[in-house]
Amino acid sequence: MDSSDKLSQLRIDRNEPPPSGGGRKFLAIGIVVALALGAGAWMYFGRGPTWTVATAMAQPVTTASAAASATGSVLDATGYVTARRQATVSAKVTGRVSEVMIEEGQRVEEGQVLARLEAIDAQAQLDLSKAQLDAARAQLADLRVQLEQADRDLKRQRDLVAKKLTSQQATEDAQTRVASLRARIKAQETQVQVGQRGVEVGQVQLDNTVVTAPFSGVITVKAAQPGEIVSPMSAGGGFTRTGIGTIVDMGSLEIEVDVNESYIGRVKAGQPVESTLNAYPDWKIPGKVIAIIPTADRSKATVKVRISIDTKEDRIVPDMGARVAFMEEKKPAAATNAPPAPLPGALVPGAAVVSAAEGSVVYVVRNGKAEARKVSVGQTMGASRQILSGVAVGEQVAVGPPDGLKNGDRVATN
Repeated sequence: MDSSDKLSQLRIDRNEPPPSGGGRKFLAIGIVVALALGAGAWMYFGRGPTWTVATAMAQPVTTASAAASATGSVLDATGYVTARRQATVSAKVTGRVSEVMIEEGQRVEEGQVLARLEAIDAQAQLDLSKAQLDAARAQLADLRVQLEQADRDLKRQRDLVAKKLTSQQATEDAQTRVASLRARIKAQETQVQVGQRGVEVGQVQLDNTVVTAPFSGVITVKAAQPGEIVSPMSAGGGFTRTGIGTIVDMGSLEIEVDVNESYIGRVKAGQPVESTLNAYPDWKIPGKVIAIIPTADRSKATVKVRISIDTKEDRIVPDMGARVAFMEEKKPAAATNAPPAPLPGALVPGAAVVSAAEGSVVYVVRNGKAEARKVSVGQTMGASRQILSGVAVGEQVAVGPPDGLKNGDRVATN
């Protein structure tokens, strides 16, 4: 084949029809499908979880159970157990503690020794006063002996004067000596009395180094240890103790509650009450209203009421929280056939009630979701609010619901 033939084979025949493009098209489709499958596998096995649809996170809330109001009560209030008779016992003088004989929870009787202070100075002062008293008494005895001798001398002088054996001047001198000794004896008797008072004072100072219980009760605080300085007044820049311990008369325990001044008209002296301690919610303690303190707290708009505790037990201690139900007055026998009706509604923590555009709302937690309910609120009972409608007794409510919580949101209880 010559060169001209080879060039003719290489020449493009522009009149020849173009080849079919179907194979190239199927190849492109195959490549696209393969890339899609690869991307899907990579997403599923490698990065799949990051492409899942995010679900709503459950908001943490604290819940409380709606409680029933006391049966037959006209008003509920909260307060604390207080001791009408308690004292922080201290020494009357400043001194170093040498011995402490009390512990928390110990029962003590009136006059029982609680602690002792170092008594070296007080004992020395008492010994000095006793010595001074002894000296005064001895001097008084000497003067009385001299007076007896002066009386005898005066009698002899008078006899001599009567017999005209001596001058009248000698008799007068004897009389003067007798009168002088009597005056000195009277003054010395006063000095003896002063010495006696000095001994009594010294004994008191010594007794003041012994700290005793002013009344029977239970020790609730032990405030001093041996070696510490105690004083009836604060001194030493805070390094001096002002008390040995605190004693409480458990027989004087009572409950003090703050009643909203809007409802104080429902409370009367002698009115029966039923108290429940927060520590023992199933224990109902009977009592009555001792007194209504005739003053109001302007910052809280409340009036303090004292409540007696008719059942005294060791498990009741000061500062325990309590809820008091003021009961209805007893009616005549003819009107007591029907059982007393409970106070309407339920009690929930005050923080569970929030304000919304439609009014007061409480979020009830059911099946892990918050259900917003419009409620009708009643009176405030300490830290609780009375719900007249919208919440049933026993339902769980969100206390202090977080901002942004809406009806139907998922919640997780703490």
